[in-house]
Amino acid sequence: QVQLVESGGGLVQAGGSLRLSCTASGRTFSRYAMGWFRQAPGKEREFVAYISRSGGVTRYADSVKGRFTISRDNAKNTVYLQMNSLKPEDTAVYSCAATLSNLGPTTPYDYWGQGTQVTVSS
Repeated sequence: QVQLVESGGGLVQAGGSLRLSCTASGRTFSRYAMGWFRQAPGKEREFVAYISRSGGVTRYADSVKGRFTISRDNAKNTVYLQMNSLKPEDTAVYSCAATLSNLGPTTPYDYWGQGTQVTVSS
């Protein structure tokens, strides 16, 4: 069982930056590929970013490419999402997820965090 806890959300003006963190319980964090997802009010959850177990492979949604960066520190059981040049349309609840599969961002995820709210004002 893996528990994921996100932090770092908040209110920021358009053009600003935030860094989200997702910390996992347990000693097997490096076995999991990780993803970030977001869900805006009235919309379906959407993929944001993915990072492989070692951190050597990353993938991004087109809407965030060039603005967001996913990274991980396996020694700290933590995955990060650095968000720059934020836009009002980035407003959503951001959740991290973990998967034992190393087949890429579209694989089903095994564990999910509760999410952290990001609000970008115009």
